[in-house]
Amino acid sequence: MITKRIIPCLDVKNGRVVKGVNFKGLQDVSSPVELGKYYSDCGADELVFYDITASFEERKLFTEILTEVASQVFIPLTVGGGINTLEDFDRVLKCGADKVSVNSGAIKNPELIKVASEKYGSQCVVLSCDIKRVNGEFMVFSKGGRENTGIEAISWIKKCVDLGAGEVVVNSIDTDGVKKGFDIELLDLVCKAVNVPVIASGGAGKIEDLIELFKKVPSIDAGLAESVFHFGEIEIKNLKEILKQNGIEMRL
Repeated sequence: MITKRIIPCLDVKNGRVVKGVNFKGLQDVSSPVELGKYYSDCGADELVFYDITASFEERKLFTEILTEVASQVFIPLTVGGGINTLEDFDRVLKCGADKVSVNSGAIKNPELIKVASEKYGSQCVVLSCDIKRVNGEFMVFSKGGRENTGIEAISWIKKCVDLGAGEVVVNSIDTDGVKKGFDIELLDLVCKAVNVPVIASGGAGKIEDLIELFKKVPSIDAGLAESVFHFGEIEIKNLKEILKQNGIEMRL
């Protein structure tokens, strides 16, 4: 049986890790270098690094801080924020990233996924989707969850996987930071729509939320969380042991 992954996420703004609720009200948490090293050492399976204001501010991702984080992290590192061109892919990979996450850049130019997967391999291209219910429909949002694109989410994800995205991160804006559990309905729909690994993001508040995620959506590949890890509410080693006790395969 394939093991499930536990992935902490660093939302970085102005060189610091921050966290909000429903993508708003950001609070300072820590240094991304210190936090990245901590997660690398304490049993996380992978790490995600998002420069969360790069797209909104229409600038390139901060490479200096990324290079420093990558030098301290010895688990797979996915990096996103302001990725709009093949040159951005190249720059981020040269800083030490293993995979590159695209969101707003793919919305502006879906062909970016195709050309990047042809050059670097689909395993390197991660589609990140910020999704929110609007009048009962799942819609894709861009620029850090600020703008409704008018694109229906499930068909968009299918299109991007067909273009070459090798993994999908589903960020539910409705459940982000609320700590009341993952968006099971949304995640189930995505998993049924595509045959690449799907990572659940947004909603982890306690260990039971992750047990529910892997039990109710058995084809989900990984659970991603932020504040519960950042503030020590859930300890990754303990979480993985409890998940394994509940019949969920983990790399301990």
